[in-house]
Amino acid sequence: MDEDGEGRRVRGTGSRLCYDTLRHEILSLVLQPGQLLDETTLAERFAMSRSPVREALIRLAGEDLVVMLPNRSTIVAPIDVQAFPKYVEALDVAQRMNTRLAAELRSEADLQAIAARQAEFEAAVATGDHLAMSGANKAFHMAIAVAGRNPYLAAFYERLLDQGRRMLHLHFDYLERTNDGYLLTDEHRLMLEAIRDRDSDRADALAHSHTRQFRDNFLRFMQENHLQAVPLGAGA
Repeated sequence: MDEDGEGRRVRGTGSRLCYDTLRHEILSLVLQPGQLLDETTLAERFAMSRSPVREALIRLAGEDLVVMLPNRSTIVAPIDVQAFPKYVEALDVAQRMNTRLAAELRSEADLQAIAARQAEFEAAVATGDHLAMSGANKAFHMAIAVAGRNPYLAAFYERLLDQGRRMLHLHFDYLERTNDGYLLTDEHRLMLEAIRDRDSDRADALAHSHTRQFRDNFLRFMQENHLQAVPLGAGA
């Protein structure tokens, strides 16, 4: 490989490493909402120039995980608690529509994929790793969306699931402390059964209940004042 090609490979690898690490730390709340991300400090941390760091931050901004401010500063995206009711409203619509369509249109291959993702979610729950749990939860719901055969609804749903992963992290913490973790795995099994039975009304109702459980537990978590060490940012 010539020097120019080697340079392109190294830059791409560096940007990917920075992106993967920061994304993991943001989703797991190691980097807290509203925290400043200084390009120079990050470049020193990852032993690279500022250009791949900038590329990583731009990619994270495209996923709404960081906010690039007019003064060229970048912060971890705040969790806008005031907008939470609107978020849940949108999530409820997307979850119900995709799950209903899956019950109506699923194939046997879809059922196998959904069941596999459910098994992976249960395995993640057993580890207690909240980030692995939120990733497996997304994979389960996206397998349902694929079975619904509407790429527009699936894309909308995926964006909402991504935006909610940090809130889901706090939701898992609540379930873990209250010993209600079984609720998620049980609800997933029931949704799979409804889709298998082609019972679209039951699938719809279960999807709605699933959203409501997430909403109620997240609000209870906040009411218990366990977020004192987690600044939610300007929207809080």
